[in-house]
Amino acid sequence: MTAPDRFLLAGVMGWPVMHSRSPLIHNHWFAKHQLAGTYVPLAIRPDGLAAALRALPALGFAGCNVTIPHKQAAMDIVDEVHESARAIGAISCITVRPDGTLLGSNNDAFGFIRNLRQQQPGWRADSGPVVVIGAGGGSRAVCYGLLQQGVPEIRLVNRTPGRAEAVALALGGGIRAVAWADREAALDGAVLVVNTTSQGMVGQGDLDLPLGRLPATAIAADIVYIPLETSFLAAARARGNATVSGLGMLLHQGPLAWKLWFGIEPEVTAELQALVERSL
Repeated sequence: MTAPDRFLLAGVMGWPVMHSRSPLIHNHWFAKHQLAGTYVPLAIRPDGLAAALRALPALGFAGCNVTIPHKQAAMDIVDEVHESARAIGAISCITVRPDGTLLGSNNDAFGFIRNLRQQQPGWRADSGPVVVIGAGGGSRAVCYGLLQQGVPEIRLVNRTPGRAEAVALALGGGIRAVAWADREAALDGAVLVVNTTSQGMVGQGDLDLPLGRLPATAIAADIVYIPLETSFLAAARARGNATVSGLGMLLHQGPLAWKLWFGIEPEVTAELQALVERSL
């Protein structure tokens, strides 16, 4: 654990970044653990990312999260990239090591799986096929996490087939690219369907995914958390499917970052979830 006479520092780098709920989450944990420290939003322009990251050790930061648009660019700046981040193709967390070097990792997959297991503890990775909608950065993290858990088959649906095929090639395993026109048929026999696109987010259109062929026993999950229940999740819930909202994916990334930064693994509690929900 970090020496008690040190003021603990961490933050989130992005552009823009002031909308981030991460400071609310992490400062809640500082208060709960009665630690002297703070987690701050760092509005860093893309052309200033390298200088900002290299300044972290001198400024006394234990590390930081990185968000849009820095998650790919940070990979070329840090001293070491963890295998998870390399596979996913993006960094979400940077740790300042004792010698001042920077380790880049990605906690998105961990956050997704931990959230899924908390909200649906009966889910089993080996129980059947999973359908993933979208082939962007969020999709790569979700697919990586599912493969790490032992999911036997992922049907990856995307409007641009080449992007889905690229994810399948990069991650290997049982990923099969599926044409957008075949998205409804892909739901046959699925035990889990995950929306990793921005569709359903406030300001975006609804996800165009008919659910008629989704088994009644399947789980529907979304990584969008504004709103807490997307139209996709509402439609799934209305027909009797269990659902998993996206806010927990954000919350469950935090404890792993804290373990890397401070040697502590804080809890994701109902109190914390309610606090963040009130801010949305």
